Amino acid sequence: MVPSEAVPSLVRSSPYWPVVRHPVLRRLLPGFALSYVGDGMSLLAVSWLAIQLAPQTNAGIWVAAAVAAYTLPGVLGTVLFSRILSGRSGAQLAAWDAVLRAVALALIPVAYLAGVLDIGLYIVLLGLSALLRSWGSAGRFTLVAELLPQEHRLAGNALIGLLAEASSLIGPALAAVVISLGGPVLVIAIDAGTFAVLAITYLFAVPKTARAPLEERKASSLAGFAAIWHDRTLLGLSVLTFGFFFLYGPVQVALPIHAAEALGNSAGTLAAFWTVFGVGAVLGGFAAGYLRRWRLWPTTIAIVLGWGAALLPLGLGAPTGVALAAFAVGGLIWAPFPATTMALLQRSTDGAMRAPILAAYAAIVTLSVPLGTIAGGPLITSLGAQPTILVSAALTLIFGATAVGIVMLRAYRYKRTDRKDRDQPGDPLHGDDVPVSFDSEPVR
Repeated sequence: MVPSEAVPSLVRSSPYWPVVRHPVLRRLLPGFALSYVGDGMSLLAVSWLAIQLAPQTNAGIWVAAAVAAYTLPGVLGTVLFSRILSGRSGAQLAAWDAVLRAVALALIPVAYLAGVLDIGLYIVLLGLSALLRSWGSAGRFTLVAELLPQEHRLAGNALIGLLAEASSLIGPALAAVVISLGGPVLVIAIDAGTFAVLAITYLFAVPKTARAPLEERKASSLAGFAAIWHDRTLLGLSVLTFGFFFLYGPVQVALPIHAAEALGNSAGTLAAFWTVFGVGAVLGGFAAGYLRRWRLWPTTIAIVLGWGAALLPLGLGAPTGVALAAFAVGGLIWAPFPATTMALLQRSTDGAMRAPILAAYAAIVTLSVPLGTIAGGPLITSLGAQPTILVSAALTLIFGATAVGIVMLRAYRYKRTDRKDRDQPGDPLHGDDVPVSFDSEPVR
């Protein structure tokens, strides 16, 4: 390990330095990075293998089912395994997810080599691999909250997000090379291997004391969702996140069609949009760690407004160069959102209920984009691709402005409440339940 004295002061002053220097996290980060690259490679390989296995007459339906199977079962797993997994440590949850994904994904190349892999079995194995996906996400961020003090959690969340964003740029390019050499099955085998390495990393890098259950408890299968529903701060954050990602969903469908219809029918133009977005997201993900002195609620809502504004040039039919620049800025603005929302969740939860709440939140996020994508289909049919992007941008701006209004109204009401009443323990505005305004931030 390099002595601290040998590291430039600019690096040591970075908000990421306490994260990469942490004795446990510094051992886990290479495993995180490797598994994220494997997942980035599978973004391409999952659909490509589905195309090869599916009947040509209805290949599109099967490909959509395969892509959905790689993520959506995590929502079901959040409910099914709540009684078993509630109260477990972050390391345990993340490790079990890594083990399940390694085993289920490894069965795909095994079945392929045995000559028994068809599209049905393929989708079943993909779905099995994703059952603990929400719990794995909850485990990673629960572990960050367990290991880092509050002032360093935003940087920890941002670093994990940065690894994920970078993998979305690197992974598909690597997958294309591997597919050309050995086919998509080889990519999925590599992805399984990366999760096996991550599971082993959890086993040896995290002390047994950190892997022990936090508390023995029998939680309801909907405990995480119930906790969110009954807490105004958690519910507001969940609604904000769901709406933000839901309104992003139509863009995923409309942008390819817009590129085909109005931007010269060029795959290169479409690739350019996603590339500049990815570059912006990597830069924004890195910048997220430096927002630790910013008020998180106003910052999070400002991200929603900023993303809506960045979509406007594309929706208004601006020249391609202008739209590309705005889309890159959109990626820059969008990227800190997962880190800031997760920091707010970590600050608002503790103990054995933190993981179930984070798993429920991950399930909400997992549902939001596919539902938005589905909603985009009828919009494009009735309005067209470019107007759909404009509608998405406008609704995002309205949604963000509504969030601003709600926060400011609640802050105004809070300030008008008599302090004596606010200090009563039974008051709904007492303590950490106080809504955040643009002038103040609750301190836990």
